[in-house]
Amino acid sequence: MIKKLLIGLAVVIVGIIIVSRFQPDGYTVERSATIAAPPEVVFEHVNNFEKWQQFNAWGDSDPNAAYTYNETESGVGANFHWKGNSDMGEGRMTILESKPNEYVKVDLSFIEPFEGKAIAELLLEPTEGGTKLTERTSSDHNFFSKIMCMFMDMDKMIGDKYEEGFARMNKVLPGLEPAPIEPITAPQDSTATSC
Repeated sequence: MIKKLLIGLAVVIVGIIIVSRFQPDGYTVERSATIAAPPEVVFEHVNNFEKWQQFNAWGDSDPNAAYTYNETESGVGANFHWKGNSDMGEGRMTILESKPNEYVKVDLSFIEPFEGKAIAELLLEPTEGGTKLTERTSSDHNFFSKIMCMFMDMDKMIGDKYEEGFARMNKVLPGLEPAPIEPITAPQDSTATSC
């Protein structure tokens, strides 16, 4: 009896491995929504990981997760590391590209429960009623992620989180003004004269 169970289990495992070889080599998940705030406000919050956290639906997986940020507050080089429970895992995000009020590109590095890499992109366009925000995640599949995708819908799993984030933005951002730009003061020239 045990021998038959082991043989059956082996057949199932081999079958899963064979079928996984026919899975796509990568995936892309994309969602768009209108955020009721101007591009400058939306950009300010997606280009800064500490501000972005208030819209991070993945954080719901572990309210007690630990977050650490590097000294770069926003834009290229800004980085944060998270470590949570088994549902949330551990990883790091780093901004690779940042074009004011238009585009942010982020490197995603997953550490636990398994290693992986992905690219997240945020595209902003002015539109009637505010900003059209598009979020897109793309990644290559490795051996383990091909097997995982046989049992879960990546488009729904990631897409639902994007949509929750959009909803949170539309509760927080409407009515906010862009952060003031610090004026640049020219050095005083003792020889200068006024007109």
